[in-house]
Amino acid sequence: MKGRMRRSVLGVVIAAGYLAVAGAAFGTIGPGLAAPALFLKDTAGKSYDLSASNRRPMTILYFFDADSRPSLEGLLTLNQVAKGSKAGALTVWAITTSAKEKASGFARKAGVTFPVLIDEGGKVSDAYSARQVLPSVCVVGPGGKVLDSFQGGGKATEAMLVRVAERSLQRKETALARAIGEEVLKKNPGNAKARAVKGYAALRQKNLKEAESVFAGLAKQGGEAEVLGKEGLATVYAKGKQPEKAFALAKEVEGKAPGRGYVNVVKGDILYAQNRKKEAEAEYVKASSRTEGEPYQQASRYNQLGRLYSSSDRYGKARELFDKAVEIDPYYIEGTTNKGVALEKEGKWDQALASYRSALAVNPGDAFAAALARRAEEMVALSKDAGRKERMDRLVKELADRFRAQKSEGGKKEDEWSSGPTVLTFVDFQEKGGLAERDGFSTVLLTRLSENLNASGRVKIVERALVERVLEELNLGSSKLADPDTALKLGKLFAARLIGTGSLLHLPEGSVLSLRVVDTETSGIVQTAIRTLDPGGSVDDELFRINREMLKMVMEKYPLRGFVAKVDGEEVLLNLGAKQGVVKGTRFDVLEEGAGIAYKGKKLAAAPKVVAQMEVLSVEPEFSRAKVTRKDRPLKPDDKVQEKAN
Repeated sequence: MKGRMRRSVLGVVIAAGYLAVAGAAFGTIGPGLAAPALFLKDTAGKSYDLSASNRRPMTILYFFDADSRPSLEGLLTLNQVAKGSKAGALTVWAITTSAKEKASGFARKAGVTFPVLIDEGGKVSDAYSARQVLPSVCVVGPGGKVLDSFQGGGKATEAMLVRVAERSLQRKETALARAIGEEVLKKNPGNAKARAVKGYAALRQKNLKEAESVFAGLAKQGGEAEVLGKEGLATVYAKGKQPEKAFALAKEVEGKAPGRGYVNVVKGDILYAQNRKKEAEAEYVKASSRTEGEPYQQASRYNQLGRLYSSSDRYGKARELFDKAVEIDPYYIEGTTNKGVALEKEGKWDQALASYRSALAVNPGDAFAAALARRAEEMVALSKDAGRKERMDRLVKELADRFRAQKSEGGKKEDEWSSGPTVLTFVDFQEKGGLAERDGFSTVLLTRLSENLNASGRVKIVERALVERVLEELNLGSSKLADPDTALKLGKLFAARLIGTGSLLHLPEGSVLSLRVVDTETSGIVQTAIRTLDPGGSVDDELFRINREMLKMVMEKYPLRGFVAKVDGEEVLLNLGAKQGVVKGTRFDVLEEGAGIAYKGKKLAAAPKVVAQMEVLSVEPEFSRAKVTRKDRPLKPDDKVQEKAN
């Protein structure tokens, strides 16, 4: 009887059109507020504590009645989405005051894959104001804060799913966002916001043709759909290097929906890339003054203006704007990391580190934030180690003085054959072009490249903290580092045989990295690499390939050379160890000078012959032990060895 009455009441409510949608609070529950405590057991007796799930990216609390058809429909839709999502991408807890047996039967009927929690007495449901209208949904985000709340089935469930899809877009869960959007469109092909999600998902996946098709279809409709379509098309054309088309559509949207500021961001980005920074700033200011749009759009309004302020040393204003961006959308970790970079530039490393850790709390898998955090940790550790800091200060001053005096290290090595370590240093890439959504991209690239190369053991990287301190002491910015002579002098200053330099050109479709590796002894370029990278995605794959190419180049052009120090049966000791870059598995050829030939009183040298080969079994700091894998003659001390590229 109770269930029938509840269904009847719900029917009246829906008939009256009383549906709360995104952002509408029920009772004291609303966006930005702390979610009430929740500690319940599921139908099997397992406990669930919401406070323990605060680190989850998103938790959907679905309050339902086991006798309610709208509850069942909503649960089935959520279940379908959850089953198709990757592990950890979507967390759903179904909560009911219904009897355990009835709830279990309901869950079995629906084929539910997520926990069904029993709220005996209804205290939790009351705390979430989720008793009168069911289903009710509360979406809990980072730090246990309420993101969105919804009441009722049908259109309210549809609105909830669209909002979850939009949140998923910002979390970089693009496949999930697309899947949710398509699920909504199956039931309601006319849902403009769900179709827009599909278009932006295609954009994030670099499928401009699909995105254009989706947005063009929306733009042909009237009302909200037309606005969403033309907003999306403006973004597509901006990324597709058609700024005139993007501008024209942006102006149309401004005329039809003056409260939406996302198109002003699009215009600002285009103007900035054209070096029209004052005009770009005016567009970003317009965008920040407008209040309409989806969360992932609204956050970018504040972010880009903050990026512009930060690039012109207006750090206080920039940080305020980054905070506003994250307040609107807690998943917008771009704003959080950008705030950290601004704090870095102010020398506030402790606070910068806190920002990066906040970003990682929202998305632990964000490689960008992780790289910035590791660097900040190093700088914080340096500032707290008084002895190390004092030694670093002395070294920095000494190196800076040497640079100004343009002193060079001379002298001939005692042993001209044996290798020293192959030392490489990077100087910051000069950033050009547009205003990338994330600041610190150059730093992240250099950090990741340095880590990868260092991990190989084959190349020694000059400590980044030292390089940055010297650059600061010398007041050398990225524009001065673009000068090849300056870069070469820096390489020699750090006793580096190789120096990595180059530029980052920020374009709408991605950032183009142009990397040059220069030999500081010959001044010749020994390697170049040009790659298009996405600052908003993972760059690790491309960096891994660059790392492999650099290691291959080092082994081919700067092979390790040394001598057999001792022969012990089929094993030998070499005068090369970890300090020179030898690692387990390094292979060496044993070389013997060729006989040459006499011609007109001169001896013409022949290429050396390979008379044996070996592979390193173990490595010590200054020597290594290798197993002979092939030999044409017995080996002896002082035989020359040379690295063979793997």
